[in-house]
Amino acid sequence: ERECVCVTTAERETQPYSVHDHNPDSQTAPRPAHGGTRGSAMASSSEEISWISWFCSLRGNEFYCEVDEQYIQDKFNLTGLSDLVPNYRHALDMILDFEHEEELPDEQIQDVEQAAEMLYGFIHARYILTNRGLSRMLDKFQNSDFGSCPRVNCDGQACLPIGQSDLPGENTVKLFCPMCNEVYGARASRHQHIDGAYFGTTFPHMLFAVHPEYRPVGTFKKYVPKIYGFKLHHTAYAEQRARRDLERERERMLSSHRK
Repeated sequence: ERECVCVTTAERETQPYSVHDHNPDSQTAPRPAHGGTRGSAMASSSEEISWISWFCSLRGNEFYCEVDEQYIQDKFNLTGLSDLVPNYRHALDMILDFEHEEELPDEQIQDVEQAAEMLYGFIHARYILTNRGLSRMLDKFQNSDFGSCPRVNCDGQACLPIGQSDLPGENTVKLFCPMCNEVYGARASRHQHIDGAYFGTTFPHMLFAVHPEYRPVGTFKKYVPKIYGFKLHHTAYAEQRARRDLERERERMLSSHRK
């Protein structure tokens, strides 16, 4: 029989989620009680808020999309993750808002919360490669939720999150610009702590393979260095350096000859 996460309603109201303990720029909203309503910013809504919605609404988690619970409940989609995530069963139950009358020890609650963040990241990396996940991330891309390219000649082109490795703990998330095909660091410090493996190396390219009509079209504008309006030849710097080195060598030989 499936175990359920042992977190009571009172504990969910008083225990802050630890996902951003390492990020000083994050502002963590208190986790609403199971069956409660959204926070004060959404007080007008009568909908119940799930762990997934709460997690994705945290400041610093704007790059994530909400994964369908039906996708998470399909064990096939979670193949192999139990070997990567500690407290896997409790973390999964926390993500799906399963509760149990028995309580977890206080010292284990924080470990389960951290495991839930890790597990959701792994699930997220798989989900955004599905048609449904690509559609949700495409909406965020069209709204420029991930930021724009810092390169001037890209004219504010919207970017997509990407990882430099599919293995966790190697790199933080970066931004891929489909105009210049370059990868840049996340501008906001609150995004510089997200593991790149939670988005993976494939996602941006899969999105444009499935939706090629959203890839930017137009001539790639490359910056051309000029001096007084004249373009510099690509060998100009090398030739100038070689000329300087030759002059210095002559000066050294003259100096040694005089001695």
